[in-house]
Amino acid sequence: MRTFLHVLVNTAVANLTTNFLWFAVVFWVYLETRSILATGVLGAVYMILIAVCSMWFGSLVDRMRKQRVMLVSATASLVAFVTGCVIFFGLPQSELLRLDRPWFWLFTLIVLAGCVVELLRNLALATTVTLLVPTERHANANGLVGTVQGLAFIATSVFSGLSVGLLGMGGTIIFATVFVGAPILHLLALRIPEPEIVHDPTRSAVDFRGGMAAMLAVPGLIALVFFSTLNNLSGGVFMALLDPYGLELFSVEVWGIVFGIASTGFIVGGAVVAKWGLGKNPIRTMLVLAGLLGVLGMVFTLRDWPWLFIAGIWLFMAMMPAVEAAEQTVIQKVVPFEKQGRVFGLAMTFEAAAAPITSLLIAPIAEFWIVPYMEQPAGAAQWGWLLGEGESRGIALIFVWAGAAMVLVAAGAFCTRAYRVLSRSYAAAPAAPAPAAPAPAEPAPASDETSPTP
Repeated sequence: MRTFLHVLVNTAVANLTTNFLWFAVVFWVYLETRSILATGVLGAVYMILIAVCSMWFGSLVDRMRKQRVMLVSATASLVAFVTGCVIFFGLPQSELLRLDRPWFWLFTLIVLAGCVVELLRNLALATTVTLLVPTERHANANGLVGTVQGLAFIATSVFSGLSVGLLGMGGTIIFATVFVGAPILHLLALRIPEPEIVHDPTRSAVDFRGGMAAMLAVPGLIALVFFSTLNNLSGGVFMALLDPYGLELFSVEVWGIVFGIASTGFIVGGAVVAKWGLGKNPIRTMLVLAGLLGVLGMVFTLRDWPWLFIAGIWLFMAMMPAVEAAEQTVIQKVVPFEKQGRVFGLAMTFEAAAAPITSLLIAPIAEFWIVPYMEQPAGAAQWGWLLGEGESRGIALIFVWAGAAMVLVAAGAFCTRAYRVLSRSYAAAPAAPAPAAPAPAEPAPASDETSPTP
């Protein structure tokens, strides 16, 4: 458990650094261009890259030792950020911010690649729960992951807004590049006990077939992933429009602080799961919370009130750790350890592919149709009874419909046979911990701790 805590904190620091820079890039782009389309496209490309890379990343997690996977991820992020620095300081800002020129997209894609490769660490972290934590404590460990990630998320949002507002993008990218190397030093000093990786000649570099076979071997598991995929269709709306809405209400410095305060919900929600778990049926817990998230999405922008918006984000964040921990807890129990990387990667592929669809669709629709319509007297008159008056009523209208879609998806999932089948599969699955390396009978030299154990 002590080793798991080291891995958890190391991953949280790495996530903080990479997300810090990505948040800052999105803030910077919107403030300089005022384009919902630009931020929507960036968010969609982010999710597309996750969808494209997740299966490959999951296969790497199963093929390599978890510590080596984390080192590869951290080194790749460092290389990408250094390259981003070279491009940023090598070009005039006026040239870099032209959306019709390749330099803007080259810069953002390189920085984005450095952030996306961090997913490798998150997938490896999910499998170390199985490797290092007893089965009956998996839900609590996943809740602890949510708590620590919430702390990193708060620091990310606060520091990104302050950094862009006070230091500018140049100081921000230098800061992120310097600190992205810190987790590498910690990883080099860490020792994760893990059995020898058994070579499988039938396993390909991107083992989609193996991941699908492992998923289909558990009755109802594919339905869990399908539900999360549908839920992410609505999540894409929030991904595309949350920052534009917040930056219309607040300055970038205040928005970063506000988002950080609201993100304390992550800590509270993760701590609740870490303390009390997810109940006897995590699938039921997840569906109930998904429906509540939909209701929340319908109401947190009904009026142009900052306190309502902040409270809504806080509650949203408080429920998210349980939703995410539920899916992880089910997979960790019903899927063999040696196949979990591919199953997590496959699930991430489907789920991440959903959000860009709505993000790419909703960003141009919002910018060119709904927002202008709601700024006209006809739109305000038609929807004023529901949304009141104020700025960004067009974005608020989109949030209402996205929340309603989440409620319908969650309610429909409860009525399916797949929900009942997967609930039985989870209840019947044995508590089989991962084949961790056995501890030595007596204290061993430090060099022996890394010896592979068959």
